Amino acid sequence: MRVSVADKDAMSGSLWVGENSETAKGTHRGAAEALRESSARFDVLLDLMPQMVWSTLPGGFHDYYNRRWYEFTGVPEGSTDGEAWNGMFHPDDQERAWDRWRHCLATGEPYEIEYRLRHRSGDYRWVLGRASPVRDDAGQISRWIGTCTDIHDAKLDAEQNVILSRELSHRIKNIFAVVNGLIGQSARSYPEAKPFAVLLQQRVAALGQAHEFVRPHSEESRPDVPEASVQTLLARLFSAYPAFAEGRFTLSGEDTPIDDRGATPIALVFHELATNAAKYGALSAADGRVAVNVVRNGEDLVIDWLEDGGPRVDGPPQGRGFGSRLVEMSIGGQLGGAIDEDWRPEGLHARVTVAASRLIR
Repeated sequence: MRVSVADKDAMSGSLWVGENSETAKGTHRGAAEALRESSARFDVLLDLMPQMVWSTLPGGFHDYYNRRWYEFTGVPEGSTDGEAWNGMFHPDDQERAWDRWRHCLATGEPYEIEYRLRHRSGDYRWVLGRASPVRDDAGQISRWIGTCTDIHDAKLDAEQNVILSRELSHRIKNIFAVVNGLIGQSARSYPEAKPFAVLLQQRVAALGQAHEFVRPHSEESRPDVPEASVQTLLARLFSAYPAFAEGRFTLSGEDTPIDDRGATPIALVFHELATNAAKYGALSAADGRVAVNVVRNGEDLVIDWLEDGGPRVDGPPQGRGFGSRLVEMSIGGQLGGAIDEDWRPEGLHARVTVAASRLIR
């Protein structure tokens, strides 16, 4: 039934009970006429909107749809009043939509949900449904005003992009495996290069872990993957070391989101620090410890690496190996940050500082 809010007000009882003068009657007629004109303009405006617009009474009874709704669905006017609207949804979406709508009616929370709505062609198209409550002066909900926006094409494009991203991610994962295999095969031909080959394989493996962590996941794999953040990435990397399970490798502080832009260099840097600590630093001793603390300092993310309890440190190592250059290239070259190293007698204190905005697109 196409009845606007203003029409309802216009059709309500007289506002001029007890007034018998011609002036009062004329004023009443003028007000009613102005209200009808305002209502007509309001209906035209709603009908010209690209979205389907609807409204309900406080309890959720649908009593208004604009022209776009009927053009999209092809159903007769009034046939979806009341609770009949839910029958227009795809059977697999009806219960979910009902549950969300009931929850919003009970709590007053804004309504937002994606579902498949039956098109006049008979096909189901994805739409975004939204609604907000209208409250009176006492704060009570007097009406709900909602819209349905056709997002079908955008939804299909997004799904296609996810499929392509997963396929690309799978191929990248295979490339890591192939590279690691080639390194191993080459090392067998040159035994003297085996130590270097092992280190290179470990670094490639660290890259693979970072990629696996931030790659697009399916609904099936996502529950096993935590939200991509700096702390969860570091925890994933450090879990490979027995000291982490023993409580000698701790991670604390704040957190910040990260994606593949920041995950690769961060993974390389902290893999390098952890490997050196296990070979020469604190983690090479039974009682050695490493503490990693992540804090936000304004726009920067600061990650402190503190080693303690390992062999005494007499100063920085002589010369700069490939690992040191790799760390500097990762932090400075890729993230525009800096790493400061303080070689204390009790162990290395390294501070990595990067702009948090550089860690995520």
